[in-house]
Amino acid sequence: MHGEFKVPGGKLVVVDLDSTDGRISGFRLAGDFFVEPDEAIPAIEAAVDGLPVDADAATLARTIRDALPDGAVLLGFSPEAIATTIRRALAKATSFADYDWQLVRGPALEPLQQMAVDQVLSEEVGEGRRGPTLRVWQWSSPAVVIGSFQSVKNEVDLGNAEKYGFEVVRRISGGGAMFIEPESAITYSLYAPIDLVQGMSFADSYAFLDDWVIQALRGLGIDATYQPLNDIASPAGKIGGAAQKRLGSGAVLHHVIMAYDMDGARMAEVLRIGREKLSDKGIASAAKRVDPLKSQTGLSRDEIIERLIATFGAQTSLTESALTDAELARAQALVSEKFSTPEWLQRVP
Repeated sequence: MHGEFKVPGGKLVVVDLDSTDGRISGFRLAGDFFVEPDEAIPAIEAAVDGLPVDADAATLARTIRDALPDGAVLLGFSPEAIATTIRRALAKATSFADYDWQLVRGPALEPLQQMAVDQVLSEEVGEGRRGPTLRVWQWSSPAVVIGSFQSVKNEVDLGNAEKYGFEVVRRISGGGAMFIEPESAITYSLYAPIDLVQGMSFADSYAFLDDWVIQALRGLGIDATYQPLNDIASPAGKIGGAAQKRLGSGAVLHHVIMAYDMDGARMAEVLRIGREKLSDKGIASAAKRVDPLKSQTGLSRDEIIERLIATFGAQTSLTESALTDAELARAQALVSEKFSTPEWLQRVP
Protein backbone atom coordinates (compact mmCIF):
# COMPACT_ATOMS: atom_id res chain seq x y z
CA MET A 1 0.00 0.00 0.00
CA HIS A 2 1.19 3.48 -0.86
CA GLY A 3 0.20 6.84 0.59
CA GLU A 4 1.19 10.46 0.06
CA PHE A 5 0.36 13.62 1.96
CA LYS A 6 1.60 17.14 1.18
CA VAL A 7 1.77 18.98 4.49
CA PRO A 8 0.13 22.38 3.98
CA GLY A 9 2.96 24.88 4.03
CA GLY A 10 5.39 22.00 4.50
CA LYS A 11 6.85 19.00 2.75
CA LEU A 12 5.68 15.81 1.04
CA VAL A 13 5.40 12.68 3.19
CA VAL A 14 5.38 9.29 1.41
CA VAL A 15 4.82 5.87 3.00
CA ASP A 16 4.79 2.31 1.72
CA LEU A 17 3.58 -0.59 3.80
CA ASP A 18 2.10 -4.07 3.80
CA SER A 19 -0.63 -5.62 5.92
CA THR A 20 0.05 -8.98 7.55
CA ASP A 21 -2.47 -10.65 9.85
CA GLY A 22 -4.14 -7.33 10.59
CA ARG A 23 -0.89 -5.53 11.40
CA ILE A 24 1.35 -3.10 9.55
CA SER A 25 4.54 -4.64 8.15
CA GLY A 26 7.38 -3.57 5.88
CA PHE A 27 6.79 0.09 6.72
CA ARG A 28 8.98 2.60 4.87
CA LEU A 29 8.98 6.40 5.22
CA ALA A 30 10.27 8.85 2.60
CA GLY A 31 9.75 12.41 1.41
CA ASP A 32 11.41 15.77 0.75
CA PHE A 33 11.37 16.75 4.42
CA PHE A 34 14.37 17.31 6.72
CA VAL A 35 15.14 15.30 9.84
CA GLU A 36 17.94 15.17 12.37
CA PRO A 37 19.45 12.79 13.31
CA ASP A 38 19.22 10.32 10.41
CA GLU A 39 18.54 7.56 12.92
CA ALA A 40 15.09 9.01 13.52
CA ILE A 41 13.79 7.42 10.30
CA PRO A 42 14.60 3.76 11.14
CA ALA A 43 13.32 4.40 14.69
CA ILE A 44 9.98 5.58 13.29
CA GLU A 45 9.79 2.65 10.86
CA ALA A 46 10.51 0.11 13.62
CA ALA A 47 7.85 1.65 15.87
CA VAL A 48 5.15 1.55 13.20
CA ASP A 49 5.83 -2.03 12.15
CA GLY A 50 3.52 -4.32 14.07
CA LEU A 51 0.84 -1.74 14.87
CA PRO A 52 -2.76 -2.77 14.13
CA VAL A 53 -3.99 -1.65 10.72
CA ASP A 54 -7.04 -0.12 12.42
CA ALA A 55 -4.96 2.07 14.75
CA ASP A 56 -6.35 5.60 14.64
CA ALA A 57 -4.30 8.65 13.71
CA ALA A 58 -3.86 9.74 17.32
CA THR A 59 -2.40 6.34 18.30
CA LEU A 60 -0.09 6.33 15.31
CA ALA A 61 1.16 9.86 16.01
CA ARG A 62 1.73 9.12 19.69
CA THR A 63 3.70 5.94 18.88
CA ILE A 64 5.85 7.81 16.35
CA ARG A 65 6.53 10.67 18.74
CA ASP A 66 7.52 8.29 21.55
CA ALA A 67 9.95 6.50 19.21
CA LEU A 68 11.92 9.62 18.27
CA PRO A 69 15.48 9.86 19.64
CA ASP A 70 16.07 12.55 22.23
CA GLY A 71 16.56 15.91 20.58
CA ALA A 72 15.24 14.78 17.19
CA VAL A 73 14.08 17.59 14.91
CA LEU A 74 11.47 17.15 12.15
CA LEU A 75 11.33 20.00 9.64
CA GLY A 76 8.44 20.31 7.18
CA PHE A 77 6.45 17.45 8.69
CA SER A 78 5.37 15.97 12.02
CA PRO A 79 4.30 12.69 13.65
CA GLU A 80 0.71 13.74 12.92
CA ALA A 81 1.54 14.15 9.21
CA ILE A 82 3.08 10.68 9.11
CA ALA A 83 -0.01 9.27 10.83
CA THR A 84 -2.29 10.93 8.28
CA THR A 85 -0.22 9.49 5.44
CA ILE A 86 -0.41 5.99 6.95
CA ARG A 87 -4.18 6.23 7.29
CA ARG A 88 -4.42 7.40 3.66
CA ALA A 89 -2.33 4.43 2.51
CA LEU A 90 -4.46 1.97 4.45
CA ALA A 91 -7.67 3.56 3.12
CA LYS A 92 -6.31 3.55 -0.44
CA ALA A 93 -6.84 7.31 -0.68
CA THR A 94 -6.53 9.14 -3.97
CA SER A 95 -4.83 12.41 -4.96
CA PHE A 96 -5.86 15.35 -7.15
CA ALA A 97 -3.80 13.98 -10.04
CA ASP A 98 -5.71 10.67 -10.01
CA TYR A 99 -8.77 12.29 -11.58
CA ASP A 100 -9.82 14.00 -14.78
CA TRP A 101 -11.30 17.22 -13.43
CA GLN A 102 -14.04 19.25 -15.07
CA LEU A 103 -14.24 23.06 -14.97
CA VAL A 104 -17.61 24.81 -14.78
CA ARG A 105 -17.63 28.61 -15.12
CA GLY A 106 -20.98 30.14 -14.32
CA PRO A 107 -23.56 30.81 -15.52
CA ALA A 108 -24.61 33.72 -13.31
CA LEU A 109 -27.17 32.30 -10.90
CA GLU A 110 -29.53 33.66 -8.28
CA PRO A 111 -28.50 32.95 -4.67
CA LEU A 112 -31.08 30.18 -4.15
CA GLN A 113 -29.93 28.50 -7.36
CA GLN A 114 -26.32 28.60 -6.16
CA MET A 115 -27.27 26.69 -3.00
CA ALA A 116 -29.15 24.08 -5.00
CA VAL A 117 -26.43 23.61 -7.63
CA ASP A 118 -23.92 22.90 -4.87
CA GLN A 119 -26.08 20.06 -3.60
CA VAL A 120 -26.84 18.72 -7.08
CA LEU A 121 -23.22 18.62 -8.27
CA SER A 122 -22.09 17.04 -5.00
CA GLU A 123 -24.66 14.29 -5.44
CA GLU A 124 -23.80 13.82 -9.12
CA VAL A 125 -20.12 13.34 -8.32
CA GLY A 126 -20.92 11.06 -5.40
CA GLU A 127 -23.12 8.87 -7.61
CA GLY A 128 -20.52 8.78 -10.38
CA ARG A 129 -22.65 10.58 -12.97
CA ARG A 130 -20.22 13.49 -13.13
CA GLY A 131 -16.45 13.58 -12.77
CA PRO A 132 -14.74 15.61 -10.04
CA THR A 133 -15.47 19.25 -10.74
CA LEU A 134 -14.18 22.74 -9.99
CA ARG A 135 -16.98 25.31 -10.28
CA VAL A 136 -16.29 29.04 -10.32
CA TRP A 137 -19.47 30.82 -9.24
CA GLN A 138 -20.96 33.85 -10.95
CA TRP A 139 -23.57 35.80 -8.99
CA SER A 140 -26.61 37.53 -10.49
CA SER A 141 -27.51 39.49 -7.34
CA PRO A 142 -26.26 40.33 -3.81
CA ALA A 143 -26.69 37.76 -1.05
CA VAL A 144 -25.96 36.80 2.50
CA VAL A 145 -25.26 33.07 2.68
CA ILE A 146 -25.46 31.70 6.21
CA GLY A 147 -24.07 28.39 7.39
CA SER A 148 -26.24 25.35 7.91
CA PHE A 149 -26.29 25.75 11.70
CA GLN A 150 -26.39 29.54 12.06
CA SER A 151 -29.29 31.55 13.46
CA VAL A 152 -30.84 33.94 10.94
CA LYS A 153 -31.65 36.68 13.42
CA ASN A 154 -28.30 36.42 15.17
CA GLU A 155 -26.29 36.69 11.95
CA VAL A 156 -28.25 39.08 9.73
CA ASP A 157 -29.87 42.48 10.16
CA LEU A 158 -32.88 41.59 8.05
CA GLY A 159 -34.04 45.18 7.76
CA ASN A 160 -30.76 46.36 6.30
CA ALA A 161 -30.47 43.28 4.13
CA GLU A 162 -33.83 44.11 2.54
CA LYS A 163 -32.96 47.81 2.32
CA TYR A 164 -29.81 47.13 0.33
CA GLY A 165 -31.20 44.26 -1.76
CA PHE A 166 -29.39 41.32 -0.16
CA GLU A 167 -31.25 38.01 -0.33
CA VAL A 168 -30.65 35.76 2.69
CA VAL A 169 -30.14 32.06 1.93
CA ARG A 170 -28.86 29.02 3.84
CA ARG A 171 -26.28 26.58 2.44
CA ILE A 172 -25.83 22.88 3.24
CA SER A 173 -22.38 23.26 4.81
CA GLY A 174 -21.52 24.69 8.22
CA GLY A 175 -19.36 27.71 8.97
CA GLY A 176 -20.00 31.41 9.02
CA ALA A 177 -21.93 33.95 6.98
CA MET A 178 -20.81 34.99 3.49
CA PHE A 179 -21.37 38.59 2.38
CA ILE A 180 -21.76 38.61 -1.41
CA GLU A 181 -21.69 41.53 -3.80
CA PRO A 182 -21.47 39.98 -7.29
CA GLU A 183 -18.32 41.71 -8.55
CA SER A 184 -16.64 41.89 -5.15
CA ALA A 185 -16.34 38.20 -4.33
CA ILE A 186 -14.53 35.21 -5.81
CA THR A 187 -16.33 31.98 -4.98
CA TYR A 188 -15.55 28.42 -6.04
CA SER A 189 -16.58 24.88 -5.14
CA LEU A 190 -14.75 21.58 -5.39
CA TYR A 191 -16.90 18.46 -5.80
CA ALA A 192 -14.80 15.33 -5.32
CA PRO A 193 -15.11 11.66 -4.41
CA ILE A 194 -14.67 11.08 -0.70
CA ASP A 195 -11.57 8.98 -1.48
CA LEU A 196 -9.68 12.23 -2.05
CA VAL A 197 -9.78 12.98 1.69
CA GLN A 198 -9.71 9.42 3.04
CA GLY A 199 -7.62 9.10 6.17
CA MET A 200 -7.80 12.82 6.92
CA SER A 201 -9.52 14.59 9.76
CA PHE A 202 -11.81 17.46 8.82
CA ALA A 203 -9.06 19.88 9.90
CA ASP A 204 -6.45 18.16 7.73
CA SER A 205 -8.78 18.04 4.74
CA TYR A 206 -9.46 21.79 4.87
CA ALA A 207 -5.76 22.53 4.59
CA PHE A 208 -5.24 19.85 1.94
CA LEU A 209 -8.07 21.05 -0.30
CA ASP A 210 -7.01 24.71 0.02
CA ASP A 211 -3.31 24.15 -0.69
CA TRP A 212 -3.56 24.76 -4.44
CA VAL A 213 -5.23 28.15 -3.97
CA ILE A 214 -2.56 29.14 -1.43
CA GLN A 215 0.02 28.37 -4.11
CA ALA A 216 -1.94 30.42 -6.66
CA LEU A 217 -2.11 33.44 -4.35
CA ARG A 218 1.59 33.21 -3.62
CA GLY A 219 2.15 33.23 -7.37
CA LEU A 220 0.38 36.60 -7.37
CA GLY A 221 2.86 37.94 -4.85
CA ILE A 222 0.61 37.52 -1.81
CA ASP A 223 2.12 36.01 1.32
CA ALA A 224 -0.92 33.74 1.70
CA THR A 225 -1.20 31.15 4.45
CA TYR A 226 -3.76 28.69 5.73
CA GLN A 227 -5.11 29.57 9.18
CA PRO A 228 -6.92 26.71 10.97
CA LEU A 229 -9.69 25.82 10.84
CA ASN A 230 -10.90 27.35 7.61
CA ASP A 231 -9.32 30.74 6.83
CA ILE A 232 -7.04 31.88 4.02
CA ALA A 233 -5.06 34.89 5.21
CA SER A 234 -2.10 37.19 4.63
CA PRO A 235 -0.18 39.42 7.04
CA ALA A 236 -2.53 42.24 6.01
CA GLY A 237 -5.68 40.34 7.04
CA LYS A 238 -8.14 37.62 6.16
CA ILE A 239 -8.61 36.92 2.45
CA GLY A 240 -11.30 34.27 2.58
CA GLY A 241 -12.86 31.31 4.28
CA ALA A 242 -13.86 27.75 3.44
CA ALA A 243 -16.72 25.44 4.36
CA GLN A 244 -17.15 21.74 3.76
CA LYS A 245 -19.81 19.04 3.65
CA ARG A 246 -19.35 15.30 3.28
CA LEU A 247 -22.37 13.66 1.71
CA GLY A 248 -23.64 10.15 2.21
CA SER A 249 -23.54 9.65 -1.55
CA GLY A 250 -19.75 9.43 -1.34
CA ALA A 251 -18.71 12.99 -2.18
CA VAL A 252 -17.03 15.87 -0.42
CA LEU A 253 -18.14 19.44 -1.13
CA HIS A 254 -15.54 22.10 -0.35
CA HIS A 255 -16.32 25.72 -1.19
CA VAL A 256 -14.43 28.95 -0.61
CA ILE A 257 -15.24 32.64 -0.78
CA MET A 258 -12.49 35.22 -1.13
CA ALA A 259 -12.92 38.98 -0.97
CA TYR A 260 -11.88 40.66 -4.20
CA ASP A 261 -13.24 44.06 -3.21
CA MET A 262 -15.49 44.86 -0.30
CA ASP A 263 -17.75 47.56 1.06
CA GLY A 264 -16.80 47.09 4.70
CA ALA A 265 -19.28 49.66 5.96
CA ARG A 266 -22.14 47.99 4.11
CA MET A 267 -21.11 44.55 5.39
CA ALA A 268 -21.14 45.87 8.96
CA GLU A 269 -24.69 47.12 8.44
CA VAL A 270 -26.01 43.87 6.98
CA LEU A 271 -24.18 41.30 9.13
CA ARG A 272 -24.44 41.14 12.90
CA ILE A 273 -20.83 40.31 13.73
CA GLY A 274 -20.70 40.40 17.51
CA ARG A 275 -17.91 41.37 19.83
CA GLU A 276 -17.49 37.79 21.01
CA LYS A 277 -16.52 36.60 17.51
CA LEU A 278 -13.92 39.37 17.22
CA SER A 279 -12.70 39.23 20.83
CA ASP A 280 -9.74 36.97 20.04
CA LYS A 281 -8.76 38.85 16.86
CA GLY A 282 -7.38 41.98 18.51
CA ILE A 283 -9.44 44.23 16.24
CA ALA A 284 -12.47 46.44 16.62
CA SER A 285 -14.40 45.69 13.43
CA ALA A 286 -15.00 42.96 10.87
CA ALA A 287 -14.06 45.30 8.02
CA LYS A 288 -10.54 45.72 9.40
CA ARG A 289 -10.18 41.95 9.64
CA VAL A 290 -10.52 41.44 5.86
CA ASP A 291 -7.97 42.45 3.22
CA PRO A 292 -9.37 42.16 -0.32
CA LEU A 293 -7.38 40.77 -3.25
CA LYS A 294 -7.86 43.93 -5.32
CA SER A 295 -5.85 46.00 -2.87
CA GLN A 296 -3.12 43.36 -2.66
CA THR A 297 -2.67 42.66 -6.37
CA GLY A 298 -4.05 45.53 -8.42
CA LEU A 299 -5.44 42.90 -10.81
CA SER A 300 -8.99 42.64 -12.07
CA ARG A 301 -11.31 40.01 -10.65
CA ASP A 302 -11.26 38.10 -13.96
CA GLU A 303 -7.46 38.13 -14.07
CA ILE A 304 -7.25 36.63 -10.58
CA ILE A 305 -9.81 33.96 -11.45
CA GLU A 306 -7.80 33.01 -14.54
CA ARG A 307 -4.65 32.69 -12.45
CA LEU A 308 -6.47 30.47 -9.96
CA ILE A 309 -7.76 28.21 -12.74
CA ALA A 310 -4.31 28.06 -14.36
CA THR A 311 -2.73 26.93 -11.08
CA PHE A 312 -5.34 24.22 -10.59
CA GLY A 313 -4.97 23.11 -14.20
CA ALA A 314 -1.19 22.88 -13.88
CA GLN A 315 -1.61 20.31 -11.09
CA THR A 316 -4.46 18.29 -12.59
CA SER A 317 -6.10 17.20 -15.81
CA LEU A 318 -8.71 19.94 -16.28
CA THR A 319 -11.20 20.28 -19.15
CA GLU A 320 -14.00 22.78 -19.75
CA SER A 321 -17.50 21.60 -18.90
CA ALA A 322 -20.91 23.09 -18.16
CA LEU A 323 -24.02 22.43 -16.13
CA THR A 324 -26.31 20.02 -17.95
CA ASP A 325 -29.99 20.63 -18.55
CA ALA A 326 -30.78 17.80 -16.14
CA GLU A 327 -28.57 19.31 -13.42
CA LEU A 328 -30.17 22.72 -13.83
CA ALA A 329 -33.66 21.20 -13.74
CA ARG A 330 -32.86 19.28 -10.56
CA ALA A 331 -31.43 22.43 -8.99
CA GLN A 332 -34.56 24.39 -9.81
CA ALA A 333 -36.67 21.68 -8.24
CA LEU A 334 -34.56 21.85 -5.09
CA VAL A 335 -35.06 25.60 -4.96
CA SER A 336 -38.81 25.02 -4.76
CA GLU A 337 -38.75 21.93 -2.58
CA LYS A 338 -36.05 22.94 -0.10
CA PHE A 339 -33.94 26.06 -0.31
CA SER A 340 -36.74 28.64 -0.69
CA THR A 341 -38.92 27.17 2.05
CA PRO A 342 -39.26 28.74 5.50
CA GLU A 343 -38.58 25.31 6.99
CA TRP A 344 -35.05 25.40 5.51
CA LEU A 345 -34.15 29.07 5.93
CA GLN A 346 -35.61 29.26 9.45
CA ARG A 347 -34.39 25.87 10.64
CA VAL A 348 -32.40 27.92 13.16
CA PRO A 349 -34.50 31.11 13.52
